[in-house]
Amino acid sequence: MAETDPARHHRFDEDLIGLDPADPEARAFAEHLDRMERCGPAFTVEASLEGVADFADSSHRATGLRWWLAALIATLIVFGVVVSSWDIITRAVQWLLP
Repeated sequence: MAETDPARHHRFDEDLIGLDPADPEARAFAEHLDRMERCGPAFTVEASLEGVADFADSSHRATGLRWWLAALIATLIVFGVVVSSWDIITRAVQWLLP
């Protein structure tokens, strides 16, 4: 009898032989394999947002030094956006008010 579970990755059935498909660890391993073997176009906005989502998911699972490094990277990204926005706003105001 074939299962119709949408969360199950059927393309990894050969790699997961002998494992219980309902086991959360086996599902997590299948999701890990899916992330590792995914190769789509990385130059689209959707792919960029998906990459950010993958980074956020992995940083939530991280602990210790890896969590701190993920937090530092996220802080630097936000700081870069704030500095860039401030620069754009000040240049626009200088252009409007000579």
